[in-house]
Amino acid sequence: MALLKMSKIDNNNAPWHRLKRASTPRKATVLAIGKAFPWQLIPQEYLVEGYIRDTKCQDVSIKEKLERLCKTTTVKTRYTVMCKEILDQYPELATEGSSTIRQRLEIANPAVVEMAFEASLACIKEWGRPATDITHIIYVSSSEIRLPGGDLYLASELGLRNDVSRVMLYFLGCYGGATGLRVAKDIAENNPGSRILLTTSETTILGFRPPNKARPYDLVGAALFGDGAAAVIIGTDPVTGKESPFMELSYAVQQFLPGTQSVIDGCLTEEGINFKLGRDLPQKIEDNIEEFCRKLMSKASLTDFNEMFWAVHPGGPAILNRLESTLKLNKGKLECSRKALKDFGNVSSNTIFYVMEYMREELKRGGGEEWGLALAFGPGITFEGILLRSL
Repeated sequence: MALLKMSKIDNNNAPWHRLKRASTPRKATVLAIGKAFPWQLIPQEYLVEGYIRDTKCQDVSIKEKLERLCKTTTVKTRYTVMCKEILDQYPELATEGSSTIRQRLEIANPAVVEMAFEASLACIKEWGRPATDITHIIYVSSSEIRLPGGDLYLASELGLRNDVSRVMLYFLGCYGGATGLRVAKDIAENNPGSRILLTTSETTILGFRPPNKARPYDLVGAALFGDGAAAVIIGTDPVTGKESPFMELSYAVQQFLPGTQSVIDGCLTEEGINFKLGRDLPQKIEDNIEEFCRKLMSKASLTDFNEMFWAVHPGGPAILNRLESTLKLNKGKLECSRKALKDFGNVSSNTIFYVMEYMREELKRGGGEEWGLALAFGPGITFEGILLRSL
């Protein structure tokens, strides 16, 4: 899409030639990581004025509430596809009650693929092998709707083989990236020699709308969510001298909490996606997180939360605070999650990879712990967890 100029992110991560730990034979490893964002970067202190202006909101109380929310999210900067050029072309997006699902998809469908393409290019460059060596592609998004899906367009643009095996994971929300890792792990470990490109891409275009007191969560979304893409390459038995694994996917679990389907509720309408978020979400996570973590940790006979590293999807500061308090984590254990939230906002399925990239640098600098957990939460309420081993 002509309006979407990409903000390319140079990972500045040369391949690691001196690994402290050998990978376990036939265990899935993360071989490379990349990310990309649309060109427009919004500092949080400018968001309120811009959003109120763009949606022509005259309600002072709504503006004051959004200002309070923006301060509590801890977000400092975010990237967004939405821009003045798009609103000039589609002014109906800022009009309450307009049937705009067609217009939203005209913007979102190509935008998410373009971001996924840029993230995948960065990832493949770091990997160091040709794109034609990719055997499988997993495409994750809650931001596009079409047949064929973005997986086919992405595979074509990257020049992948036409017999590449494709998997689409649509509308999983914030835990989609972790689900993608679990699926990639299963494919890699059951297909020796395979190399899986997992890419996630999200935009808030489908949910952008004028504020309305009848939809209070719209303001939470405006204050918290951002756009972007991420990509990783997964495979077993890394090729010595050609591939540089940095994380091993030791064990993966998904679990849902019965009776909690309405706590995170998303509905696709003619006006886009409407979200409702229950106030009891942080409490539900707090009540169940310790048992879930211990289930994962038991696979490596781990018992001490503070002897591990933590890559947690930062759904919002309240969830991180509750998890930190419940598990009695030492100060700094969730620093990579807090930094990803601060720098990018909640970018749904992508965010776990931004956290993992920060964690890679943290472990690289300090030697760090051998074992850790990747966690993500989303509609269901669904927990996704992966026991990680740092290489």
